[in-house]
Amino acid sequence: MSHNFRSRLHAGETLLGTMVTLPTASTAEVLRDAGFDWLFIDGEHGPLETSDILGVLQAVGGQVPCVVRVPASEEVPIKKVLDLGAAGIIVPQVNTAEEAAQVVRFSRYPPQGGRGVGLARAHGYGFGFAEYVENANETISVIVQAEHVDAVENIESIVQVEGVDAVLLGPYDLAASMGKMGQVDDPEVLQAIDRITKACQSASIPLGYFGVTASAVRPYIELGYTLIVAGVDVLFLGNAARRMLSEVKS
Repeated sequence: MSHNFRSRLHAGETLLGTMVTLPTASTAEVLRDAGFDWLFIDGEHGPLETSDILGVLQAVGGQVPCVVRVPASEEVPIKKVLDLGAAGIIVPQVNTAEEAAQVVRFSRYPPQGGRGVGLARAHGYGFGFAEYVENANETISVIVQAEHVDAVENIESIVQVEGVDAVLLGPYDLAASMGKMGQVDDPEVLQAIDRITKACQSASIPLGYFGVTASAVRPYIELGYTLIVAGVDVLFLGNAARRMLSEVKS
């Protein structure tokens, strides 16, 4: 699956995406046509399993880049979603440079890494194997999440790992790891976020941010964050339903 997502990311374009959590390809199709630059397919939280992700990629992946958040920084889930044809991966809880380097190894074919070689959807079920393998190391995006106090402590070394394409900030998990559950505006949490921001910008690593509303992400766009995740499929559905019900009742 050919996409220019990684080149656009490195070019510093603001890429607006949203989160897909429902295990139905139809939901992703609706969001595909809404005009987002990319879709964040969440395989960490919620019900999405490998077969569900396959359905989403079959419905959407050829038209809008789909980046899949894997459940852990482990080899099998990473190679599975890449073999399905994802444009890249988002890896949670990457807290050291060593962990970041391992994620890159799992995501890149030799000699740049140690990604396992198989035949799957990404390779045209074998008929596009040579072309995919030739280009995959240049086109697959590797995004690590900084969402723990340990990641903050190690962020200056994490951003130096070759092959890390972007860092996605996880403010809620970060706050929780600091003993400040839900307090994403706490001064200490904001100080930690500032350290992540400065480290990434000094290393010219694109920064990502997730927020459930436009007002939540806008300040980070103004700070120079370019990989933006705004909203979640279930909230779009729920908010629109509540608004319609309220209007009818009034």
